[in-house]
Amino acid sequence: MIRITDTIAIDEREIEESFVRASGPGGQNVNKLATAVQLRFDVRQSPSLPADVRARLERLAGRRLTQDGVLILTAQRYRTQERNRQDALERLTALIERAAQAPTPRRATRPSLAARRRRLDTKRLRSLTKRLRSGPAPD
Repeated sequence: MIRITDTIAIDEREIEESFVRASGPGGQNVNKLATAVQLRFDVRQSPSLPADVRARLERLAGRRLTQDGVLILTAQRYRTQERNRQDALERLTALIERAAQAPTPRRATRPSLAARRRRLDTKRLRSLTKRLRSGPAPD
C-alpha cells in the first residue's frame, strides 16, 4: 500500500509500470537500456479514491489523462530505471495529495462605501483631465 494521506492509500496493483527508452542523459546506455518509466494509474476505476478527490485529480491531470480516465506519468529525468520509478511515484503521490486538499470556498464580498467613493472620485478626476486636454471649446 502506498500511503498518500491519513485517509487515502493506493494499492500497488492499481499502478502499472512500463519501461521505455529515454531521451536525455545516459551516455551510451541511452540507446541500449530502457530507463524511462511510464506509470499508468486508472483514476476513474480506482476504489481507493473518494469521488471528490477523483474529480479534482481529473481536473489537475489535464493532458496527462486519457479519454478512458487513465493517468500517464513519464519519468526520464534520471539515468537509472529505479530512480525514475521513484520519481514517477513521487509525482503521482504529490498530484493526489494536491487533489485531496479541498479548495477553500470563496466568500462573496462587497466594496466598502469609502472604496466606491474613491473609485468615483478618480473617475471624475480622469474625466476632467481628458476634458481639459481636448482643447478649447468651440464657440
